[in-house]
Amino acid sequence: MPDLAYYASLPRSRGAAAALLLDDLGRVLLVKPTYSEGWFLPGGVIEADESPLSACLRECEEELGLVPRLDGLACVDWGSPRSDGVDSVNVFVFGGSITGAEADAIRLPPDELSDHVLVAPEKIPELAPPHVARRMEPALRAMAEGRAVYLEDGAEQPFGTPALGRR
Repeated sequence: MPDLAYYASLPRSRGAAAALLLDDLGRVLLVKPTYSEGWFLPGGVIEADESPLSACLRECEEELGLVPRLDGLACVDWGSPRSDGVDSVNVFVFGGSITGAEADAIRLPPDELSDHVLVAPEKIPELAPPHVARRMEPALRAMAEGRAVYLEDGAEQPFGTPALGRR
């Protein structure tokens, strides 16, 4: 029988999931929240007992009015605690596609999102907050290469070399 007190004492981790959706021109779908500055990928918080993929699909359905076609995991980005008091977070970004007809049919919840746009990847740093924009280039590259990438604060972590602190 598991030691429930032990498991209850372990640290908790905050998570979020987002969809990196590209149209046939390679543009990225971004949404504009009513409660925050800047543009974001559709997605949100992973609820208790919910998988990252389920959270991504649920959030897209709630925010866009559609369930996107996802091709797989593009990246996981561990974000360290921020100076403004926001805890560390694991962000799972799933890559997929969106058609022009689907983009035209998007229905945003007006209390949560005010707009959506398809934008060239090079424009993302001008629109998205730094903690969102930093993961776009590695995630897009990973999608193009058909693989997933692991990031820490948006920086790709190399594998195949000894971990820091290990000898």
